[in-house]
Amino acid sequence: MIGVIVMAYGTPATPEDIEPYYTHIRRGRPPTEEQLADLTERYAAIGGISPLAERTAAQVAAIETALEAREPGRFVVRLGQKHAAPFIEDGVAALVADGVERIVGVVLAPHWSGFSVGQYHQRATDAAAESGISFVGLESWHLEPAFVGHQAASVRERLTELPAATKVIFTAHSLPERVLEGDPYPDQLRASAEAIASAAGVDQWSGWGLGWQSAGRTPEPWRGPDILEILSDLAATGRAEGVLVVPQGFTSDHLEVVYDLDIEAAAEAARLGLAFARTDVVNDDPAVMSAIADRVVDLAR
Repeated sequence: MIGVIVMAYGTPATPEDIEPYYTHIRRGRPPTEEQLADLTERYAAIGGISPLAERTAAQVAAIETALEAREPGRFVVRLGQKHAAPFIEDGVAALVADGVERIVGVVLAPHWSGFSVGQYHQRATDAAAESGISFVGLESWHLEPAFVGHQAASVRERLTELPAATKVIFTAHSLPERVLEGDPYPDQLRASAEAIASAAGVDQWSGWGLGWQSAGRTPEPWRGPDILEILSDLAATGRAEGVLVVPQGFTSDHLEVVYDLDIEAAAEAARLGLAFARTDVVNDDPAVMSAIADRVVDLAR
């Protein structure tokens, strides 16, 4: 029997969980009253809590269903999260209790970064090793045809709703510059953007570009340009009448998508006189989840 740990970022389950969640992200340092109030207001703006927990559960269930259809009874699937229970270590412990022989890990993020996906895999590796069980992780799936196809279809659909002079901007979560030196994350983001744009029939550079979003509020430099800066530049130069954002670095509707894009970026675009839309994220799309299941089967051989 093979254990599969599906790993995700995690999110507060209730408004009361926001402070301990934020403290965990800050490595045990409680947020200031101002920081906590700001994050709480953002969650309030999208309904009180993020839809991420529900979306993640649906993704895990879809991967589990796809694996069971391929090889009935061979795989046991558990969730492990970085910043909320069940944590990655909890997921591994559950698989050990299930009596699995070894563990395959999947992170619900398409692009590899040592700062993100690498940390998930390391925590799972360490937890598995403590029980004498081997672990192998799926490093990235940014060029998975099902993922590229899903994103390209959404690009084509949304462009029909926007002016002809629309710029397509592919975004992902910004990271500190210090962790990106020698890291494959920017190159993988460019590669997937190129693949999606090509599949959608969008011309390079004249039709699309790369941007970043949701940078942490720390004094050190984070990778840019930020999507809000891009919107301002496009409006100032008159190079576009509309903007379509493709949040390719995210696979679920959650705070960085539903607030940072659907509320904050959309409001800024409206202020600047730009038409604005964003593409769908994959959530539990059956084709994409099925493709991830195929990758798991390959790793389990």
